Amino acid sequence: MMRLAGLVSALLLLAGCSARGGEAGGPDAALLLADAPAPYLADYGFFSDAAADSPAAGVVPYDLINPLFSDHAIKHRFVYVPKGKSAAYSADSVMDFPVGSALIKTFAFAPDLRAPGVREYKVETRLLIHKADGWAAFPYAWNAQGTEAVYAPAGGRQAISVVGPLGAPLSIDYAIPNKNQCKTCHQDGDTVLPIGPKARNLNHDGPAGVNQITDWQARGVLEGVPDDVPAATAIFDISLPVAARARAYLDINCAHCHKATGSASNSGLWLGAGETSAVKLGLGKHPTAAGRGSGGIIYVIAPGDPDRSILAHRMESSEAGVAMPELGRSVIDDDGVALVRTWIAGMDALPAPAKEQP
Repeated sequence: MMRLAGLVSALLLLAGCSARGGEAGGPDAALLLADAPAPYLADYGFFSDAAADSPAAGVVPYDLINPLFSDHAIKHRFVYVPKGKSAAYSADSVMDFPVGSALIKTFAFAPDLRAPGVREYKVETRLLIHKADGWAAFPYAWNAQGTEAVYAPAGGRQAISVVGPLGAPLSIDYAIPNKNQCKTCHQDGDTVLPIGPKARNLNHDGPAGVNQITDWQARGVLEGVPDDVPAATAIFDISLPVAARARAYLDINCAHCHKATGSASNSGLWLGAGETSAVKLGLGKHPTAAGRGSGGIIYVIAPGDPDRSILAHRMESSEAGVAMPELGRSVIDDDGVALVRTWIAGMDALPAPAKEQP
């Protein structure tokens, strides 16, 4: 009997160590608000298992209508809002999450990208935690066994070999961003903000098979939801207009930097979904800060001619200093490039210049 009691006690201790987190089995509120990041992802208590597959109480899986392209990584997203609090709805911006909230995003790969989920393995998990003084970003790198993710403020690189979407071998030089690089993409003036959880990106049926806006409202995660909620155009739904799909692609992949308060503000190129100025969208616009990335081309977008458009040129490059986005990818998003080129080709053309600048 004594040996059985000791075994039970050991198992209970082991379960407590693997779950960590708060006393009630959910996220640790005190740790979330602490100045220093936790050494291990598991310390926060976002998940009830070491592999971070089973979210703890109060942690809700979600996805986006259009995910940002990140070297074909498979992404698993979760949101946590402290019990008794709610995020405030916003029609255009990221939801206004209360202090103590967290956004959790895990990046994973499968040996064959045509079969995501089969022998899938995790590479990193990124946290955005709403501290008392604003949002803070923390990257965590997974071990090879997929049993532990360690805080990695310096980031890192990992060579990944997979079978690509078309069945050919694909080598990916995957980069885990360092803490400052996280800030680069999430910059909004002098602050850090999330990118994805906006109404237009969430307004569809998510992992649970129900509309996420409705679900979040029912859970008490979100408040102030109006009757009319916008929805982003699904990028690769070929039944929808090309222009709307291309604009949606630029919105999720580029607009977080290409805005007046973003890290690419000196470009004068604003690529958000709500932008209406043709010049700010780059049509017939000369570059202001492209440098050698322009490839000697004189228009950001030359309507009717993707080959004379810097936007297409930088999207279809993987060369450092030329490729756009600058961070988050080492390979080319062929589908995204094809969509944007088709959009540009369908525009009314500008008169051809007499001579391209060198």
